[in-house]
Amino acid sequence: MGAADVVPGVSGGTIAFITGIYDTLLESIRRVNPSIFSLWRREGFAAVWQHVNGTFLASLLTGILTAILTLAKAVSYTLENHPIVIWSFFFGLIIASAIHMIKQVEKWSVVEIILAVAGAIFAYGITVANPISMEFNMLTVFIAGSIAICAMILPGISGSFILLLLGMYAPVLDAVKSLNIPVLALFAVGCLAGILSFSHVLSWLLNKYRSFTIAFLTGLLIGALGKVWPWKEAISFRVNSSGEQVPLVEKVLSPGAFEAATGQPALLGTAIVMMIVGFALVIGLEKVSEKLAD
Repeated sequence: MGAADVVPGVSGGTIAFITGIYDTLLESIRRVNPSIFSLWRREGFAAVWQHVNGTFLASLLTGILTAILTLAKAVSYTLENHPIVIWSFFFGLIIASAIHMIKQVEKWSVVEIILAVAGAIFAYGITVANPISMEFNMLTVFIAGSIAICAMILPGISGSFILLLLGMYAPVLDAVKSLNIPVLALFAVGCLAGILSFSHVLSWLLNKYRSFTIAFLTGLLIGALGKVWPWKEAISFRVNSSGEQVPLVEKVLSPGAFEAATGQPALLGTAIVMMIVGFALVIGLEKVSEKLAD
């Protein structure tokens, strides 16, 4: 999940779903609520830890942070110097993930199909949307945190990309670099409020309307394919933390059109190999999670 969250446009929620921990993750987060304080007073910290599945959450958070710290530079370097290679890998990964989620729907009725199409349109609309410029103040920092964290646990939607669209990516990144504690604390509170409230909603939907919900989430994943398509041409830019212009909104091209528009090789053979690698990785993760479940 940490490795996926490093890449703009790829969600850690996708990885959680294909590894079979998505429901456990939502339920564990859902249990973190004010009732744990009364449980702590009655039965102590050990009971609270067990109630919220603390070992699972701690292991997951450790894995995410480890991946971010160790892979961030490598992924950033590859995105800048070999974009077709890494986007092809994630394209294959998401294709296999979408197939995995399609199989989770027991019966595809008209309602499921409509929800999947709606999810795909929604996700694609986000990937091609023009960014807005929110005024930087305490309220918008809180709102940005609460929205971005919700996106991070949804398959197919990237929280970092949501921050870019809200115009809050640079201010939050600057706060991280300068260790602006008040801003970071408010952003963290927003994240906490967002994930605790949204996890309740999503967990309830999966329990009550699992087929409908998974169909919509499958659509989100399919709609995000445009963001990870390897051959794109930038049509608008943003300034990154180093003061450099990097693509923000991009147009999907065919390999031939990409070569004509950019003058760069499409690397079609390499791209296909990396798509197969990404696809195979998901299949492998699926098989491993099935064995662990048994």
